[in-house]
Amino acid sequence: MTASASEFGLNAGRARSRAREGLVSGDVRALLRVEGFAAFAGSLACYAHAGFSWPAFALLVLAPDLSIFAYLAWPRVGAIIYNVAHTYAAAVTLTFAGFVGGVPAATAIGLIWIAHIGFDRALGYGLKYPTSFGNTHLGRIGRH
Repeated sequence: MTASASEFGLNAGRARSRAREGLVSGDVRALLRVEGFAAFAGSLACYAHAGFSWPAFALLVLAPDLSIFAYLAWPRVGAIIYNVAHTYAAAVTLTFAGFVGGVPAATAIGLIWIAHIGFDRALGYGLKYPTSFGNTHLGRIGRH
């Protein structure tokens, strides 16, 4: 017995259309969201294992979202600043540098940052396109 794509809720035509728009869909989108959840869970596990402060976590976990205020300047500037604050590169670098350099505060902040990004990705909030805050690499968010 063979299953068709439509039986699994997959629409190849729609997926190709979204891909042309620079958006992911279907299985790829699901994998990216699972990957985000894995980053979130892994960073939480490391944070807990290291014995870092949970009040500090609660205070700082939403800090990367302050980058949204850059949208007040101009959507293109907002997208750039938001994306820099929501990419793993700087967060992982800070975490690693803190760990290797023996600076626990840097390690803790990096892990909180990774947790934030991972949680956003798990919820479907992706990197922003300069066209509007709602246009992300993981699809459109907000009201359509």
